[in-house]
Amino acid sequence: MTNASKQNHSAEPTGASLRRGPFQAGERVQLTDPKGRLHTVTLQPKGQFFTHRGSVEHDDLIGAPDGSTVKNTAGIEYLALRPLLSDYVMSMPRGAQVVYPKDSGQIVAMADIFPGARVVEAGVGSGALSMSLLRAVGDNGHLYSFERREEFAQIARGNVEAFFGMEHPAWTVTVGDLVEALSATCEPGTIDRVVLDMLAPWECLEAVAEALMPGGVLICYVATATQLSRTAEAMRDHGGFAEPAAWESLVRGWHLEGLAVRPEHRMHGHTGFLITARRLAPNTAPPLRKRRPAKGAHGETVMPFGAGEWTPADAGERPLSDKKLRRTAREATTNAAHMTERTTGALPEGSEPPPEAADDRTNS
Repeated sequence: MTNASKQNHSAEPTGASLRRGPFQAGERVQLTDPKGRLHTVTLQPKGQFFTHRGSVEHDDLIGAPDGSTVKNTAGIEYLALRPLLSDYVMSMPRGAQVVYPKDSGQIVAMADIFPGARVVEAGVGSGALSMSLLRAVGDNGHLYSFERREEFAQIARGNVEAFFGMEHPAWTVTVGDLVEALSATCEPGTIDRVVLDMLAPWECLEAVAEALMPGGVLICYVATATQLSRTAEAMRDHGGFAEPAAWESLVRGWHLEGLAVRPEHRMHGHTGFLITARRLAPNTAPPLRKRRPAKGAHGETVMPFGAGEWTPADAGERPLSDKKLRRTAREATTNAAHMTERTTGALPEGSEPPPEAADDRTNS
């Protein structure tokens, strides 16, 4: 092993130091009460976490090992754990709807996102999927993310920086349309994987095909069956991709208490569809399909949206006000500033402690 390879082997990946060791000031900690309710707080010297049943001193947690317990002023015991990536995603500031952990995990696995890969992501949203992709490609790969809205890009930057404790060296965020900006950012045939989380991925297939190297993987996350159908047919009509495959995932938890083992009453049901296809080599025609679609499968009735662009309402998303986006962006930026303080020791002037976040899940 050469000296250079030894140095690379010993260097810690970005953010790894934040995932171990005792709790420190500026770090986010997840508190679980006896009823399984989760609360995410950012530790500050002399800070307090309040509930209607007493308060917890932050100083009792700073310096304590991960997995400790702490009592509030009423004697109620809380379990303190460092949030996992899946926990962080569910409690971080959000602008756009996040890709849930059950889907981001499948994207990383089924698209074969490997260390050192060069990956293009379109539709950054709040940065949830970006964090999973950055962990997968590592410091030696690169993630090129594209987002049309500056507000969403700002929220994503703050969330990602807060999670890793610094700006990730393998991440580039471009504000603009993927079709227009991709060729200016990436050379043709140099991208290993493309991940599209957008309303109309079929509009980007030509640009994606040009950027992908032969054998590369395109994977799309879409919310509705109509989007799924149109994306699949567009992939087939393009001629530069192998036969697409699609699926959805449903996750059902189980209640465990002695011999009373049963499914939970609530489950993580449909969130979206995943569809993937491989890039063919240049001048290669895809094999003819043995089974043809039923008569009328390509009729115009399956595309009621017409020739206009899709809107978030077409996919069932609720509109977000500019006021909410500005507030969420400020919260994400503040969280990032306090995590940067932990790693660099310098708090940006004018920063305030971030508000405590209550998670929307329970451990039952």
